[in-house]
Amino acid sequence: MYVSAHMSKQLVTISPKETISLALELMKIHKIHRLPVVIDGILVGLITEGMISRYMPSNATSLDIFELNFLLSKTKVDDIMLTRVITVSLDTLLEKAADLMVTKDIGCLPVVDERKRVLGILTTNDVLNSFAHVMGFHNEGTRVVLEFALDHIGLMAEVSSLFFKNGFNITHIMAFNDEKVQMVIKTSSLDKKTIKEMCEAAKFKVVSIT
Repeated sequence: MYVSAHMSKQLVTISPKETISLALELMKIHKIHRLPVVIDGILVGLITEGMISRYMPSNATSLDIFELNFLLSKTKVDDIMLTRVITVSLDTLLEKAADLMVTKDIGCLPVVDERKRVLGILTTNDVLNSFAHVMGFHNEGTRVVLEFALDHIGLMAEVSSLFFKNGFNITHIMAFNDEKVQMVIKTSSLDKKTIKEMCEAAKFKVVSIT
């Protein structure tokens, strides 16, 4: 999976010479929490709600509405924006981008080309949505979790063969290997009873079936 298939393409951007007031208004209108800052489509920075909150004076709660609006209208985006922005490209692996977000503790990654032209943005929500998609969460069917004490070559083939021989179509499959192996399988069938009996007859431990 690549970033290009899961990023948000409906971009809302802002110029570095616009005001913080406009940045907040755009975030509110579009229900977003950050804005890539661009000049002629080229990324020059990033501004977020968190940056704006940290910029506000500690006595902001005691400022009246007029003073607060005046402050926000006089402050430009480039006064507080982040200029050293971590980015990814269209062909960056989604799992690499997700790991980068965790490692760097950031909530988004602008997606740019070789000229730093902004093509999209990948957010935490985009990554979570892609995970739900990969696991077939929104697809009708049965989700079964199998557990195995030991991993071995051909294990996934054995499981797939069992479902195939009994006429069950596997739409999604994922394996997790820790102390034990857990395999999460999504099939288009709704016949939970037969699937459970089939797996148990093959000596596969059924952890859950929903």
